[in-house]
Formats: sequence, structure tokens, C-alpha cells
Amino acid sequence: MSVLLPQDCLLCGAASGATLLCPACTAALPPLATPRCPVCALPAPGGERCGACLKAAPDFDATVAVWRYAFPLDKLVQALKFEHRLALAGFFASALCAGPQPAGDLLMPVPLAPARLKERGFNQAVEIARPLARKLGIALSLDDCRRTLETAPQTSLPWKERRRNVKNAFECRTDLTGKSIVVIDDVMTTGATLGEFARTLKRHGAVKVTNWVVARAVRD
Repeated sequence: MSVLLPQDCLLCGAASGATLLCPACTAALPPLATPRCPVCALPAPGGERCGACLKAAPDFDATVAVWRYAFPLDKLVQALKFEHRLALAGFFASALCAGPQPAGDLLMPVPLAPARLKERGFNQAVEIARPLARKLGIALSLDDCRRTLETAPQTSLPWKERRRNVKNAFECRTDLTGKSIVVIDDVMTTGATLGEFARTLKRHGAVKVTNWVVARAVRD
């Protein structure tokens, strides 16, 4: 994302001109390994569907991600969420647009629980989705779905408990029959939240759900 005045890099503090990151820090952002599973975006031989997705197919159909969730990308995600560095939402949106662009009828950011939205003051997924909708000319849905349960933060739970934590956490209030939905979020970790959201969307008629995320966590 460009700005009008020269500035310092958000990561290292060096002069970065009209961009948020200097060239060195931009180059240091961790790419996702290829080839990877088209469904969950984890590394997979030959770019075929991975064993986990073959064994227990998630409710979403595909995942497109830009980076691996690791240092120093994690610092940028946290700066957006917890330091209100909202310019990073535009930076992330530009990075998403620079890669493969999923087709769909609607863009839907993953909703935040009301208490967390009130505490934070904004939903980072919404802020990333706004410039995407403008650039791509795809309708942005902000009010059709909501998060109805106040759940424990997923990062505080073991991987295996995260699916149970978000079960029935979302509500959809519109008919999505025949629609292809592109879901926007900042980070995909286990995929539990995105899977539950996709399950909700498909119960209301969506025929395809694609996750379009900034970063994908990969277990070492």
C-alpha cells in the first residue's frame, strides 16, 4: 500500500519510502512451501489433496494463502490486530490480489464475537476485505452472518480442542442457495474456525466456500 509521505519500515525501522516495509523485510516474509494441498494449503506431494483432507474432508472446498504464519509476518498480523496499524489491512489486501484470485459471488469476512469486536474496535478480516471488494468488484457481505458464541481464543487451546471450541459459533441470516462464497481472514491455523464457518454457509445453500487468507500456519 502506498502512502503520501516517506516513512520508516514497520519491521526494522529503516527508510522504506512510500511503502510500509523496506525491500529487505518484504523479501524476508516467509513464503508457503509448494506444492501444497488445494483444499487446506498445507504442503502436499504433487499439489494433490493431502491425506488429512482425503480422510476427513473439511466443509470448505479450497484455501488460497500468501505467506506462512511465521516470523516476521506474525509481527505484522499482530500489529494490525492489537496495535491498530490499519494501513496493514491494505498491504495484506494488495498481497492477496497479487497472487491467485478465487472466483466467487460474495466476499465474507469471518465475523468476530461481539465482545471481542467491542474490545478491539474493528474486525481485521473486514478491513482486509474492503479493499479487495473494491478492487475486484465483488459484493462484500458484512451483515448476513454473525458470530453468536463468545469462545475462548483459539490460540489458547490445543490443536485438537479447537474444533469443539467453535462448534455452532456462527449464525447466517440469509439464503445463499447456489452462491460461491470467498471467505476472508488474516490467519488460518488448524482450519477449525474456517471449517465451522463454511459448515454454516453450506447449511444455508452455499455451493462452494473458498478461504482466502493472508497467512497459513504450518506445524513443524
